[in-house]
Formats: sequence, C-alpha cells, structure tokens
Amino acid sequence: MSKARLLGFACCLLAGMAVWLTQPRTAPGVFVPFVADVTAATQPVEAAKPETAPVPQAAASTAEQVRDSSATKPAVQTLSNHVTVLRVAGTINPATADFITEGLDQARDQGAGLVIIELDTPGGLDTSMRSIVRGILASPVPVAGFVSPAGARAASAGAFILYASHVAAMTPASNLGAASPVSIGTPSATGGQDTEKEKDTGKKSDGDTMTRKVTNDAAAYIRSLAQLRGRNADFAEKAVVEATSLSSVEALKDGVIDLVATNVPDLLSKLDGRQIKMDDGTMVKLNTANPEINYIEPDLRTQFLTLIANPQVAVMLMMVGIYGLFFELLSPGGMLPGVAGLISLLLAMYAFQLMPVSWSGVGLIAAGTTMMIAEVFLPSFGALGIGGIIAFVLGGLMLTDTGIQAYDLSLPFIVGVAVSSAALIFIAGGFALRSRQREVVTGKEQMVGSEGVVTFLSNGKQYADVRGESWQVRGDRPLAVGERVRVEALNGLVLQVVSLDRVVAPAQSVGGA
Repeated sequence: MSKARLLGFACCLLAGMAVWLTQPRTAPGVFVPFVADVTAATQPVEAAKPETAPVPQAAASTAEQVRDSSATKPAVQTLSNHVTVLRVAGTINPATADFITEGLDQARDQGAGLVIIELDTPGGLDTSMRSIVRGILASPVPVAGFVSPAGARAASAGAFILYASHVAAMTPASNLGAASPVSIGTPSATGGQDTEKEKDTGKKSDGDTMTRKVTNDAAAYIRSLAQLRGRNADFAEKAVVEATSLSSVEALKDGVIDLVATNVPDLLSKLDGRQIKMDDGTMVKLNTANPEINYIEPDLRTQFLTLIANPQVAVMLMMVGIYGLFFELLSPGGMLPGVAGLISLLLAMYAFQLMPVSWSGVGLIAAGTTMMIAEVFLPSFGALGIGGIIAFVLGGLMLTDTGIQAYDLSLPFIVGVAVSSAALIFIAGGFALRSRQREVVTGKEQMVGSEGVVTFLSNGKQYADVRGESWQVRGDRPLAVGERVRVEALNGLVLQVVSLDRVVAPAQSVGGA
C-alpha cells in the first residue's frame, strides 16, 4: 500500500475523531445535582398575594369580606381542546429526550391545551430523564403522564417522568417504580446486593459511598417532584432506595397517581373540566370533551439514533469499522471497505458518546481486535490472538453496567462476537498469506509463456496479438503473418518470442532424415 493512501486514511480518521471530540457532551450514567428550582414553583405569585394595608374600620361588612377573598383567587383559564399525544416505548435515551422536548415545543407552538406522554419504558439514562423532566417543568402546556397500554410499565426513569407530570395516570394491569439508580463505572463491592451484616445493622458499608450518594440524590430529586405535584412522597423515596413497585390499583389507592383509564379517549373523558395549577401559579381548566387529537410518532432521525444508541449495535459498528479498515489496508484500492469502515467506526464513537459506557471497556475491545489482527502478520505463536480474545471479552464485560437489560451486554453475545471476529480475521489472514506464496500472475511476469499470433508487419517491425493486446515482437528469425508465437521475455515494450510453427517443422525434417 502506498504511503499517500495510508496517510489519507489516517487523516480522515483523525479528522473524524477531532469532530467527535469537539462535540459537547455530558457524562451519562453519573447522577448530577438537580438544577431546577422546584421550590420556587410552589410559591404563590406576587400578584396573588392579598393586600396587607391596615383596615380603617374595626369591623367590615360581610359583602366586603367576600369581595376581598374572591380577589385573591387566581382566574381560571379554559384551554383549547387540541391534544398532542407523544408515544414513548423503550428505553429513555438522548434520542427519546430530544423527541419529547421537541414534541412539547411543537404542542406549545400549535396552541395545544394538553400533552399526553404515553409511557412504556424499563428505564434509561439519568441525563436523558432529567432533560425530559426539565422540559415538563418548563412547559406552559399541561402534561399528563400516562402508562399505557395495558401491561406497560414506568420503571426507573419512567417513574421520575410520571411524577413530574401535571397529571399522572395508568392503565389497568400496568405498574411503576423500581427507580434505584445505577452509576456507571462504580459498582458496589457486593454487586448490588446487601450483605447479611448490612441487612442486620441497616447500614451500608463505607466502600459503598458512591452508591449511597447517587441513591440519596435521586431520592431527594423524586421526593421534590412528589411534593411539587402533591403526590405520595414516601413511595417515591422507597421506589429509589428500596426499588419498590406498585400496580395501577395500588398506586391510585396510595395517592401516587391521579386516576386510572383504559386508553387515551377514556383518559380525556375523565380529564374534561379538571383544574390544574401550573408551575407559575396560574390555574387552567382542561377542555377535553370533544378533543382534536394529534398523535406524534418518532421520526426517522429519532429511530436511527435510538437504534445506534444500543451497546450491541455500537459494538457491531465498531467491529465493522475495524474490519473495513483492515481489509482496505490488506487489499488497497478497493475503497468500499475503507469508506464503510471509517463511517461505521465514527458512528460507533458517536453511539458510545450517547450511552453510559466505560471508556476502559471501549479501549480493551479496540486493543483486543488489534491484537487479533496482528496475530495474522506477526510470529507470536498464538499469544497475540489469545490475548486479543481475552481483552475483547473483558472489554465487553466492562463496557456497561447499568442494570438495564437493554443497555448491558450479555456474556454469550460478547464471547460469540470475539470468537467470530478471531475466526474471520484468521481465515482472511490465511488466505492473504497463501496468496503471497503463489506465483505472480499479473504485470510483467504474466506475459512470459503466453501465446499469440502475428498480425501484421510494418517497416521491418513485427506485431502480434498476445492476450488480446497488440504487441511489438522480435524473434530470432523473420516472422510471417499468421504464425503462432510464444513469449520468452519482455524487453521494455517489446516481446521476445519464438515461433511455434517453425519449432516443430525442423524437428520433423530432422527425424525423417
């Protein structure tokens, strides 16, 4: 491979990595303090405070008292009957956060009177969940969180979103809770399970400080949301600390949710005329008797980001990227493997940025793949190949540790990819080494031994058709048009040939004599 081509690929890779590194990012999987001022939202607005001027008379009439008390009540605004429904199914990730926040902005611009977020999620990332909660708290349009359809759940991050909504509803046979946080890269020494000593004493070990910090932070966060919406704060805290869950009937009985509905039309019929106090202190009245419902589904961009924001897809993209660059370097000029590999590798890096991954795991996966490739070219007698497989498996185990099935790599998947990768690289390397040991069948060496036919003579020069091309030929004697010749050597652009017809004829005459 030429140095220019190798330099070009290296420049493209470095440019892509530079673009990726300059993108703003947060640290997903690590809980950060809640920045929204939820206590300020609970304070009454200044305009709603009663006048404190002294009363000139000792006694006021009943009419004046009624008039004064009515003046302190905020006016109730009836909203439009336009309803926007956002459907969320699957894990909460950056793509989901963008979808919901954009949906809230679209509902505000269209003058919607209510936004319904249909939830069916096992949980997701802390940063994405907090982004959604901030969008709900800042929304001028009332938001109803609805765990739907029947059999759905709002676990982990979904419980926070439901508690942040102005109205919380569930379908029958649904559940919510189990909101214990898991911080990436800081697993507890007991693997998430309390030891017998901790169960007896009711205390955590000192080595579990980070887990207690993020757990207490999440508990305070969801408790503040429960206090803001007037819901059961005790269960909210237990959902985080003890990972408890409730069914829809139990949640309604314990004051965790506001109502139970079978579907969206049933929910809207039960919400008609309901008064909601917004975060700025104003009172609004829902008008959902004859609603105009606008269902918003995730677009192609959201679906694509959701697809690649999956550890298994990201690992496969990374492997395709490494394979593509490997085959391009092995057989320069194909271009397609190199271009596809570079694009896949950059997509994998972007996907890893979206997910709560350990970059030590990413590095081990890359190092393991590199060692398996190096095994093909270096005489390490299997040391590099075996070490590469071990590094790949360890990197896959370290890559994620969220406790969420959709964000964790299973051991069979990791081992399967590692063995398949090693087999593919070894097979490709074996073919490459065998091809290097064969005779060269292209270029100058390809012409020697080829046969052709003399086509024409011009100005003392002789030309023959060899391998479909017209070549100037030179023999040890003059040649005639139509003679068959065989190439013996190549001198510049002139073929040194011998005549096949004249080789046979003298031999016959000699034998006859």
